[in-house]
Amino acid sequence: MNIEIPTGGILIGLGCDIIEVERIRGVLARQGDRFLDRVFTDEERTYCFGMKYPHKHLAARFAAKEAVSKCFRTGIGAELGWKSVSVWHGPRHDPHVRLDEKGEALLRHIGGTQVLVSLSHTDTAAMAVAAIVKAV
Repeated sequence: MNIEIPTGGILIGLGCDIIEVERIRGVLARQGDRFLDRVFTDEERTYCFGMKYPHKHLAARFAAKEAVSKCFRTGIGAELGWKSVSVWHGPRHDPHVRLDEKGEALLRHIGGTQVLVSLSHTDTAAMAVAAIVKAV
């Protein structure tokens, strides 16, 4: 999926992340629902566990959350939590970012109007690229 900046839009932030799928599989084996509850929304969990290889999809969403936090230059922490960023799919199966109230407030604070994301995964790795843009 391509990230397209709207005509006349200004790029405010860019972030990327890559993670080994096995890392997600390992933390799930050790922490189980504790990890899932802390990091993923119910919608994300339902989507991922509805897929044939859920670990790849969980890893891609984990990478997306990290990539978005890099766009904001905050990392995951007090300003932006794991569940502040969630990924959902549109009718063409294209990924979109949904921010919670904290995330939306942070987006407004830096002058952004939209967060864009692109995801990809193989059997062994997942990656995400995210961009914050300002429409003019």
